[in-house]
Amino acid sequence: MPLLVGLALLAFWLYCLFDAITTPDEETRNLPKLLWVLIVVLLVPVGGAFWLLLGRPSGPRRPGSLFSDDGLSRPEAPRGPDDDPEFLKELDRRLRDED
Repeated sequence: MPLLVGLALLAFWLYCLFDAITTPDEETRNLPKLLWVLIVVLLVPVGGAFWLLLGRPSGPRRPGSLFSDDGLSRPEAPRGPDDDPEFLKELDRRLRDED
């Protein structure tokens, strides 16, 4: 049981550290990014909680977020050629012309 708690704390700390490092400088709240990274590293058990509550950007506006800037719609994912109706029409036309 103590091993599981330790692994959970390690996972939480690593998540918070990675999140603090990858957050753009201009999006951190209350303190500069470098100070937040130091807080997460030096105050292992509570530094991550401080980061999530006080330093992490609020809202889903970060790059790679599931939502766009309006918070409502998901950005359009790239489509492959087999999902493009125009490409499929052109391919069908080419195949018919070869026969």
